[in-house]
Amino acid sequence: MSSNNISDEQYEELLKQYEYNFKKGDLVQGTVEGYDNEGAIIDIGAKSNAICPEREVKSNKEDSIQEILKLKEKYEFLIVKEEDEDGRLTLSYRKVQSAYNWKQLEEIKNEDKIIEGTVVQVVKGGILVDVLGIKGFVPSSHLRSKETESIIGSKIELKILSIDVLQNNFILSNRKVYSDSMEEVKKDVFGQLEVGQIVKGEVVRIADFGAFVDIGGVDGLLPLSQISWKWVDHPADVLKIGEKIEVEIIGIDFDKQRVSLSLKNLEPDPWVEAKGKIQEGEIIKGKVTRIKHFGAFVEVYPCVEALLPQSEVVQYQNEHNSILDVGEVIDTVVLKFNPDDKRIALSVNLNKKSE
Repeated sequence: MSSNNISDEQYEELLKQYEYNFKKGDLVQGTVEGYDNEGAIIDIGAKSNAICPEREVKSNKEDSIQEILKLKEKYEFLIVKEEDEDGRLTLSYRKVQSAYNWKQLEEIKNEDKIIEGTVVQVVKGGILVDVLGIKGFVPSSHLRSKETESIIGSKIELKILSIDVLQNNFILSNRKVYSDSMEEVKKDVFGQLEVGQIVKGEVVRIADFGAFVDIGGVDGLLPLSQISWKWVDHPADVLKIGEKIEVEIIGIDFDKQRVSLSLKNLEPDPWVEAKGKIQEGEIIKGKVTRIKHFGAFVEVYPCVEALLPQSEVVQYQNEHNSILDVGEVIDTVVLKFNPDDKRIALSVNLNKKSE
């Protein structure tokens, strides 16, 4: 056909049939053409064959790449790296399978189905299991008491309690311990919960913002701010998975089935104790606990921190010709003390005591 007899639109359409701009993140179909020392050689219809490295095929070292990706069979791949100097695209088979497996796990949880997992490791607070090539955590409280370290390698039936695809983790329960209907268990538990109630629980998961505590079939959130009266950088500094603790219920959302917990409420409020022992205008020694761009926090009473503004920090450093550091004990003046709002303002200008 002469180019004079074809329109520009038709010409572009023909080009699209024969050319494809493969790019990172695309899902493609490919046929296994062979193997080399890097991995499997895949024909995806590009100018040259692509490579699927061994690490992008196998989940376990003992698996065989030839058994997973069979010669001349067609599979779905994800492009993880664009063309190298030899014009070869890099593919991943494992990431595609993992995405499908996470989706399957979510469906299994939504349908409250039982799934089989293989015990791969005993860890503090429970066990790790392999389910569809993905590792999940089963807390000790959700296992039969007779199951100990000897169960490594065995298969057990499980139900999924919670799943978080973004964080790549999920928590399961052995169905022989808890009811087949976890929703019924939750309804049962929620019917017995009250704000102000003190309950026993087990730490089952730790995140940057707090810890999740199993209080008998329901995972309550223990926020970072409710762990201790002292400043805590990360929950893992204070808590461990599998640790058994007592907590107070400080909030219940029955519609969303969420429970908020507090650990520090079980201890005396240090601000109440400090109320009669700290006076405005007095000189008080304090230990620097944190330094921020806006100032330093100084512990002036056990578990009671006061703010020393940045201007005061600079003044202190100029007067002492040294950099204020965490752990240093300094003399300060209490400018304002509001125990109800849990706020104290400090100064290093000791002359302010007489003002």
